[in-house]
Amino acid sequence: MKEKRTKADDQKLKDTMRADYDFSGAVRGKYHARYVESTNVVVLDPDVAAAFKNAEAVNDALRALIRIARESGGLTSR
Repeated sequence: MKEKRTKADDQKLKDTMRADYDFSGAVRGKYHARYVESTNVVVLDPDVAAAFKNAEAVNDALRALIRIARESGGLTSR
């Protein structure tokens, strides 16, 4: 559940923001390609995600499955 923000919280945010920012020298998408190369997000269905307590458990299970598949000849290397 989202935490409720108070007027005091909003005022703190306003106090930390500059009046304006200069993006005149900015390059759109400068790091986009690098980000895409290093990102591989897989979204699990809720019933599958419920079987694991964290990402490490998912990775361990997948590695075990890959090892078993390779040993049985059901999966080939790329």
